[in-house]
Amino acid sequence: MPPDTPTETFKRALAHAARALAEQDELEVVFASDGPRLSNGVLTLPHPPRDPSGPESAALRGQADRLALRLANHDADVHRTVAPVDTRAAEVFEAAEQARVEALGARAMAGVRANLDAALVTRLERTGLTRATSADQVPLDQGVGLLLAERLGERPLPPAAASALDLVREDLMTRAGPALDRLAAAVDDQAAFGREMQAVLKALDLDPGDGQSDEADDSEGEDEAADESPSESEDDSDDPDTGDSEDNSPEGRSEDSGSDGERESRPDGAPAEADGQESDQASDTEEGMRPGRTEADGGNDPSAYRVFTTAYDEVIGAEELCDPTELDRLRALLDQQLTQLSSVVARLANKLQRRLLAQQNRSWMFDLEEGVLDTARLTRVITDPTAPLSFKAESESPFRDTVVTLLIDNSGSMRGRPIMVAAVCADILARTLERCGVKVEILGFTTRAWKGGQPREAWISAGRPANPGRLNELRHIIYKTADAPWRRSKRNLGLMMREGLLKENIDGEALMWAHDRMLARTEARRILMVISDGAPVDDTTQTANPVHYLERHLRQVIGMIEDKSDVELLAIGIGHDVTRFYRRALMITDVDQLAGAMIEKLAELFDVKPKTERAARRRMKRAA
Repeated sequence: MPPDTPTETFKRALAHAARALAEQDELEVVFASDGPRLSNGVLTLPHPPRDPSGPESAALRGQADRLALRLANHDADVHRTVAPVDTRAAEVFEAAEQARVEALGARAMAGVRANLDAALVTRLERTGLTRATSADQVPLDQGVGLLLAERLGERPLPPAAASALDLVREDLMTRAGPALDRLAAAVDDQAAFGREMQAVLKALDLDPGDGQSDEADDSEGEDEAADESPSESEDDSDDPDTGDSEDNSPEGRSEDSGSDGERESRPDGAPAEADGQESDQASDTEEGMRPGRTEADGGNDPSAYRVFTTAYDEVIGAEELCDPTELDRLRALLDQQLTQLSSVVARLANKLQRRLLAQQNRSWMFDLEEGVLDTARLTRVITDPTAPLSFKAESESPFRDTVVTLLIDNSGSMRGRPIMVAAVCADILARTLERCGVKVEILGFTTRAWKGGQPREAWISAGRPANPGRLNELRHIIYKTADAPWRRSKRNLGLMMREGLLKENIDGEALMWAHDRMLARTEARRILMVISDGAPVDDTTQTANPVHYLERHLRQVIGMIEDKSDVELLAIGIGHDVTRFYRRALMITDVDQLAGAMIEKLAELFDVKPKTERAARRRMKRAA
């Protein structure tokens, strides 16, 4: 039997250490691309680096240690009884609880302390906090977590973490210093620690647990409180991640699959909107679904889609979100982990290429009055001088004037294998279609913050007006433009692997954005393919607006594109039935089916006549 490789030895040692630290001899430890996470008693860790003795190994050990300490020192039942309901308060509370469980291990074992420090620096680098230069760039939950990691762990933080903490240290100590000091005495008792945290939350002007919003004004009337409290409490109580998840902070969400639970808990949506408008009303209908509608646009209709503010939205190139070195590393990680899948997708892509090229076989049209002189028929002119010259012309390729846009859901529930498969499929599909003369654009959509962000803060400062519309800040990412060659853009797709990038998703506005980009193109045929794993999700927006608010807007946008636009729309849902939204759609249950589904649906679409030709025939028929 051959000896174990260094990687296998490292995996075995890491698994044994995790079981010992978690105090669970039977703990199942697995290694997969969607780690690190803790779910149903199974600890999933990322695959170790090729060199187990390198610096990346310390960060991986730290990820294992923090999850194992969670198992050993955290009681989910106790957590549920003391955790606040309010979103921001819950995030701060969760960061403090994670700091508590890590401090118990860091104080007792120097090796664990070093591992946790390495993992901490890695997380801060990926979330951008190591580059923070002002206090407003450090989220409150992150600042409290860093401060408690230092104080409860009785250790100095690594320089990269200390620099971020120094930006908010004075403010935190001024506002909640005495309450924070009392936490150290309760670090060994989770219930007592939770009770002491109530005082910290109050000192930070956060709601410690009555379900009201954190910035609720005591002077608000009883009617307003009655309107807001039930919806917020109901939304939070239905969230399977509240209270007993592995980590509820934005950082923790990027390390766990908690968003899957949010997706599955969403209702199936309202009935589709009526599509009975005449063609001369198309412009009004389309304008009514544009992002950024104001209260005046929507009148008093609370269901009319609007945006509270677009000041914090961004459309950004992938290369602007990450430095070149990091992009190269992420792209290498993508290639390394999906080598086998790449070969499978490449074979399918080659089949698509042969299928498309077979439709592009050159043919000639003869006996034309103009074009290229048909020399084969010159003898007819010689034998009969009165016969006209004969010309021929090459038939036009059906794909020469086509552009395809791949719009990929970059939400948190896509994290792990789904986003990796989507990135590789997009990469190889772009290369394949480029060979066939088809231009390809690759776009992604997510938000810049969890559960709101700066728009939510602006809404609260404005007095929390009713039916505010969208309350999150969009992040629309351009991975590859249609005119950019594949080789120049391929490393950008590695950005999808970046921890902390994937957050929430507002599909309707993303779809309209991609559609408008296609309308600006000069190609005659435009195809838009959406890859998603669920319905729109933004908790803050859905709580503050009528039920099915985001889903209704998505249906309106889809209806406009499918009924009134020349853009051909199709969708692929990963474990989610998107056929209830899109007419031309396919649901797959296993992410490994994505490559075949994408290629097959595109091939089917290329087999039918373009939508522009069908629309032209309908217009001619109506005119007649």
